[in-house]
Amino acid sequence: MNLTQAKQLADQLLTNLNTPASSAFGRQAKLRVPIGVSNRHVHLSREDMDILFGQGTELTRLRAVKQPGQFAAKEMVTIKGPKGEIQKVRVLGPLRKETQIEISVGDNYVLGIQAPICMSGELANAESLEIIGPQGSVKKDRCAIVAWRHIHMSPDLALQYDIKDEQKVSVAVSGNRGGVLDNVIVRVSPAFVLEMHIDVEEANALGLANDALVTVMSN
Repeated sequence: MNLTQAKQLADQLLTNLNTPASSAFGRQAKLRVPIGVSNRHVHLSREDMDILFGQGTELTRLRAVKQPGQFAAKEMVTIKGPKGEIQKVRVLGPLRKETQIEISVGDNYVLGIQAPICMSGELANAESLEIIGPQGSVKKDRCAIVAWRHIHMSPDLALQYDIKDEQKVSVAVSGNRGGVLDNVIVRVSPAFVLEMHIDVEEANALGLANDALVTVMSN
């Protein structure tokens, strides 16, 4: 069993442990998903890494995140828009083919832009920003988005719950500030472990923190 498979198994065991025993009789338990709260961050291309931090430099791993192979780096940058700037924005690794900046709706007002709400990698209508690093700066067209809330899921789990890649589901949140989140996009890949990504604003509105469990409603 490799590391990815072990993490997927651990996620499913966590789901099962939090499922009422009565659900085992005649009806499949509802899928419960751990939350991952995403603060504003930057993904860099090799070209922009060289400009911002120096030719040939590499990201310095600070801590792993739940999705296999991804990590928070020690490196941070400043992002600057027409109206203002935000300092100490974390870079996430590994390096990507294209630079992408993920912010919150509130950050739009600070920066003076209108970044669209869309899935990661959908940069056709993304906003432009300047990125400032310790060794240089770069002005990037079509780089800034507000990430659409989404669930990462393995193919085996998707098959078990009859969920398709890019399907939209609704998610129920319990607690004093609980509610229902509609239009949650599911992304299915063998590289994923079970986790729902929402931004800080959504998490605060519903009283959610990392690893809190939410329930996928009937789809």
